[in-house]
Amino acid sequence: MAPKFLSLQVITFSILLASSSIEASISGWNPISNLTDPKVVQIGKFAVKEHNKRVNALLSFVSIVKRETQIVNGMNYRLIISALDALTANAESNYNVIVWGKPWKKKRRLISFEKIS
Repeated sequence: MAPKFLSLQVITFSILLASSSIEASISGWNPISNLTDPKVVQIGKFAVKEHNKRVNALLSFVSIVKRETQIVNGMNYRLIISALDALTANAESNYNVIVWGKPWKKKRRLISFEKIS
């Protein structure tokens, strides 16, 4: 009787482990290596443009330094972008950016935009 009970526990544990791994990959952040993907560059430029509107800044998009995606009710893009600031003699800085979007509906919203110290 004990070996069957142990087998059942092992099977149950395996199923729980597999389902939590699937959930983590769906809801967790996934790094993407192609930093020059035109769609993601467009999202970075959108983030800079929206930030400039919100706080009356004069940043210019330079490049994507790092990017991750997360599947939610749509898609979250967590980017580290490089931008030039015309207000500080074109000093280049990096920024943490999160943009939410539904690419199939062409909807985007800037969630956060913070300078990295």
